[in-house]
Amino acid sequence: MTRSAVIDDADAILRLADPPDGFFDDPYPHYRALRVAAPIAVAGDGSLLLTRYADLATIYRDTATFSSDKKAEFAPRFGDGPLFEHHTTSLVFSDDPYHGRVRRRLVGALTPRAVAALGEGLEAYCDRLLDNFVRGHGGDAIADYAAAIPVRVIGDMLGVPEADRHPLRGWSLAILGALEPAPDTDRIARGNAAVAAFAAYLGDLIVERRRTPRDPESDLLTRLIASDADGTELSAGELIHNAIFLLNAGHETTSNLIGNALHLIATNEEARMHSEPDEARFVEEVLRFESPNQLGNRRATRDTRLGGVAIAEGTLLTLVIGAANRDPEIFAEPDRFDPRREPNRHLAFGAGSHQCAGLSLARLEARIALSAWRRRIAHFRLSGPAVRQRRVRFRGLETLPVAL
Repeated sequence: MTRSAVIDDADAILRLADPPDGFFDDPYPHYRALRVAAPIAVAGDGSLLLTRYADLATIYRDTATFSSDKKAEFAPRFGDGPLFEHHTTSLVFSDDPYHGRVRRRLVGALTPRAVAALGEGLEAYCDRLLDNFVRGHGGDAIADYAAAIPVRVIGDMLGVPEADRHPLRGWSLAILGALEPAPDTDRIARGNAAVAAFAAYLGDLIVERRRTPRDPESDLLTRLIASDADGTELSAGELIHNAIFLLNAGHETTSNLIGNALHLIATNEEARMHSEPDEARFVEEVLRFESPNQLGNRRATRDTRLGGVAIAEGTLLTLVIGAANRDPEIFAEPDRFDPRREPNRHLAFGAGSHQCAGLSLARLEARIALSAWRRRIAHFRLSGPAVRQRRVRFRGLETLPVAL
């Protein structure tokens, strides 16, 4: 069987809706088995699973053939409710021209100057969190550190008062949890409730921000409210749902990135021995080795071919980012964590016009968080089992108990 072959029973190797034992702890052997058998494989529902780097890179570049719009896919999954409205209105699941119009607003607020300004106060915040670790001789490195940092940053960017930030992480986890390959009715109900609660809160915050605008160069909510040069504005729903998306995207990837890095430092010899003062390459290798976002999705807008395989119009494609980032055709010794790897052209943030708009900020947050941790906590150990989130799309930890 050639590497461009299609197998009709991908579920026999890896069924994402019901992953095999051990998958959440280590999905990579399962990804490797699928990539070796057929990097383009037909799942039981007729969709395609893609595990090869070259195929994902091609799809990311060709937005005309491979759409990010999810209305056809999400309608039967979510029905007509808050989750459907949110996930089909937010930036990530849309195509141009709407995607470009919203993205330009965000990128304009995430200039190098604005990102650097956000980082100025972050080191002091990390030190305050670590003061608690030192006093308590340890703690949960997820709840008490990795998850707290991005909530702080995105809360500041949206101008959410500190007293109102407590429910943000729970809302985010509930909304994104509904994106799993086969969410049950309870998970969908929690997601709908979270969108409704978040939308109600943001509605009040937007009224206040319209009354008292802030600097649009640094305040994302003010920038989203403002009209474009041609006078067009986001609708009320577009405004609310893209603000929700910003919290979710800004929180999820970065908290997983920081948490995965700390887990690697605790359990991986290469990560633990890394002592270079520049964290940049270390962060890039964490992004490749334990990609915080493991899956992406596209829909073919026309009949096409990819990797020698015919793909019919309307076919749904699952892009297995975690597999592509360990493709031996691109990365030498892909299952080895190498903090000095260069080059490192991973796809953790996607690529092309849909590449994560906040990637510079996520990288900065991770570098600052890890540098502060290494400076303050030279030695630590796990004081209990690290518990992985039982999610296929996102790879992160629920708890990481550490002792100093």
